[in-house]
Amino acid sequence: MALGACAGGGGSSATMPAPPPPPPSSSPPPSATGTDVLTYKNDLSRSGQNPTESTLTPANVTPATFGLLRVLSVDGKVDAQPLYVSKLAVGGAPHNVLIVATEHDSVYGLDSDTGATLWKVSLLGSGETLSDTHGCGQVTPEIGITSTPVIDRGAGAHGTVFVVAMSKDASSAYHQRLHALDLVTGAELLHGPVEISATFPTAGGGTTTFSPGQYEERAALVLTNGTIVTSWTSHCDIPPYSGWIIAFAENSLARTAILNVGPNGDAGPAIWMSGGGPAVDSAGNIFLLTANGAFETALDTSGFPQHGDFGNSFLKLATTGGTLTVADYFTMSNEVAESAADRDLGSGGALLLPDMKDAAGAVRHLVIGAGKDGNIYVVDRDSMGKFSAAANAIWQLVTGALPGGIWSTPAYFNGSVYYGDANSTLKAFSVTNAKLSSAPQSQSSTHFTFPGTAPSVSANGGANGIVWAHENSNPGVLHAYDAANLATEIYNSNQAAGGRDQFGPGNKFITPTVADGKVFVGATGGVAVFGLLH
Repeated sequence: MALGACAGGGGSSATMPAPPPPPPSSSPPPSATGTDVLTYKNDLSRSGQNPTESTLTPANVTPATFGLLRVLSVDGKVDAQPLYVSKLAVGGAPHNVLIVATEHDSVYGLDSDTGATLWKVSLLGSGETLSDTHGCGQVTPEIGITSTPVIDRGAGAHGTVFVVAMSKDASSAYHQRLHALDLVTGAELLHGPVEISATFPTAGGGTTTFSPGQYEERAALVLTNGTIVTSWTSHCDIPPYSGWIIAFAENSLARTAILNVGPNGDAGPAIWMSGGGPAVDSAGNIFLLTANGAFETALDTSGFPQHGDFGNSFLKLATTGGTLTVADYFTMSNEVAESAADRDLGSGGALLLPDMKDAAGAVRHLVIGAGKDGNIYVVDRDSMGKFSAAANAIWQLVTGALPGGIWSTPAYFNGSVYYGDANSTLKAFSVTNAKLSSAPQSQSSTHFTFPGTAPSVSANGGANGIVWAHENSNPGVLHAYDAANLATEIYNSNQAAGGRDQFGPGNKFITPTVADGKVFVGATGGVAVFGLLH
């Protein structure tokens, strides 16, 4: 099936027929079928898997047969995951199109087979410049488009790309805007863009106001049931900031809902997730992880923090009635201590596991997440456990499983969860009877420098599984591992003689995108394209 905003483990904004499996070759011209990657990590469960890859196999992903085909140069850092649209009709001919957003506030439509630029647009307003770094070294040297966009192939005349861009005007005022771009031309749609603004009530009867300069959109955009959901983080931990989640109608860009999950303080929680997107289940509930920040250990009669501040928490957001509300949550028993020590849960992203039976035969609906404390938290989405200072009332806690801490997002494939903690190995945890193994079943020999690695997986159904991982080094390295045993590395981009496959310095929070026989890796000044050598 097509892997994108309207497929996988979440609600959809449009119903599209599932295309047949991809073609046996990635060489141009495009054939009649293909795979789409329309949202961060392929689907709304954020699994990171593409199970329709019939070209790349462990047998042919070797230095002799696989390597760097080209680097697609763009005008800034590529922090957002590149998205892929197969067989898109442009100028009367089908093209496999890569959508690339940069920190220079540009969006490109690139032919992934030839490298040609089909279109490019700048999202800077007249007389505007890129945002400065606000004295924070996390996004440098400029801030434009940081979060991964989302695409709806069924919206508008040709499909639509939704993207958030930051800028600064001549009077030094900052702007955050939501854009809707024509997928074929890059033209602005829906009379956009729209300025992102919001207010939210505080416990004392006042209001807090969204200040565009204090925030950046780091977490990937969400498209679910006709709604675009944005979530916001700070520049480093520079106050004031809080936990904004702001939703917009896909068909008009009108703001539809506002939620602040830390409205009563000036130091969080923000929503980071190392670029990961909030996940969505089949009922339209949104799941995300918050970072360190305020949390009231005094609970109301429903067991929720009495003033609505949810630091270091798993949140389940209901979207019924066009609103955003916290329907359920889990917060670790030592939240206050972890927040005080800057030990974010929300430094990692959430992943929804597929439905699975426990040892008693009951079906479990689970969400997993991990952060700086190195634990893996497995939470029952139907009863998340809320907060107790005495114990963590969750489905499973895998203590100390990720000793380097997590600044990345996991992936899932064929009964295994893959995590790459910082300055440590890429690890595979098996899932049996709806519980993770207490220790990795396999791991890489490579230790990944900060921030670790955010893996993705390609496979043909359940066969030929390959785990792809980016190493943030100089030069950056693309690694490929046997999904059944991470001790078996089948390829890395440093192996070929003469630096044939090297693509320049690495970058943070990079997830390889795999589709139709190619692997796309965001870099500091472009996108590296890997595939079979011809």
